[in-house]
Amino acid sequence: MSPKEQLAALLSPPHPVDIVSEEELLAKLERGQPLRIKYGADPSAPDLHLGHSVPIGRLRKFQELGHTIVFIIGDFTARIGDPSGKSKTRPMLTTEQVDANAKTYAAQVGKLLDISKCELHYNSEWLDPMTVADVLRLMSHYTVARMLERDDFAKRLKEETPISVVELMYPLMQAYDSVAIKADVELGGTDQLFNFLVGRDIMRAYGQEPQVVMTWPLLVGTDGTEKMSKSLGNYVGITDAPGDMFGKLMSIPDDAMGMYYWLLLEQAAATVEAMEADLKSGALHPREAKVALAKSIVTTYHSAAAADDAAAEFDRIFAQGELPSDMPDLAVPAGELDDGAIGLIKLLVLAGFASSNGEARRLIRGKGVKVEGEVIEDEMAVVPLQGGEVVQVGKRRVGRVVIA
Repeated sequence: MSPKEQLAALLSPPHPVDIVSEEELLAKLERGQPLRIKYGADPSAPDLHLGHSVPIGRLRKFQELGHTIVFIIGDFTARIGDPSGKSKTRPMLTTEQVDANAKTYAAQVGKLLDISKCELHYNSEWLDPMTVADVLRLMSHYTVARMLERDDFAKRLKEETPISVVELMYPLMQAYDSVAIKADVELGGTDQLFNFLVGRDIMRAYGQEPQVVMTWPLLVGTDGTEKMSKSLGNYVGITDAPGDMFGKLMSIPDDAMGMYYWLLLEQAAATVEAMEADLKSGALHPREAKVALAKSIVTTYHSAAAADDAAAEFDRIFAQGELPSDMPDLAVPAGELDDGAIGLIKLLVLAGFASSNGEARRLIRGKGVKVEGEVIEDEMAVVPLQGGEVVQVGKRRVGRVVIA
């Protein structure tokens, strides 16, 4: 492709929200050399989700055009915690937590990119060896006033919420990553715009040509309101089993489908608008649109056969009201039973259907818990168990008790 044709392909749907700047990107392409495309991810959680796949999908386009993807696992910066969008200081992760999470990232990215053609780095490679003098030099290239222009910091300063000096260092450390790998382009979500622009300034300070910045919208989660996040429980993991992935996507609100089609299926804005108009007029049923979305995404991360099986299982369970054909075992230690019975709250926690007693109580109060097909609304209920009982929470979580 010519440089202008490459540019058109890179700006195809979904179009970036920010690009700084299109002229600079074209100039870099016109040199005829492979560009170094930076994408960083802090391993603050063990799994990547569909929200991460939006910028990674654009990395794939760069890779298909012959450019070099430099994937940075932020094992050093994850210990600090990215302040983007945070209203308070995040607790610092331990090295052990970060290392455990980082181990899975390369394999997950390999679902979307040819990982064998990527450069893979941990930013501890260059950040760990920095001396105090190196850090002071880095800090000297940016002012406190400019750092406090950041929306997150400005809001917290106004509300008199503490901002640690460590947090002020985060954008500088991320910016230094760009210096270390000599990035030509950095891309990610819109919440990273400030960090990326700091990267441009720091690259200039170190005598390098500034990187081009490209950002895309943050995908909303399955709740349709908050951004997709593992901590909020509204995420679809790219390593989720086909059935779980399909079921989660079928649960998204109708008004979120346009964003999913645009960002995940890379549909043109006009196509999405036409689909939304058909949904509004009744020409297209929301369930039909969701099935097409869910099957397409499951196919991407698994296979077309897995997508067909997940759709058939979903229809059998939800449309026909049957139980899953392959239910997981819910191991309940015999020592947890008292005269052959167990408290319902304890059962839900042991089964992994609730992360705490409080969550178990909320599920019960919401009338979402069934044992052997019977809804139980009493938080203090004691359930007799002999093994083989079917426990169900909501529509998607179900299993059969095994006394261990």
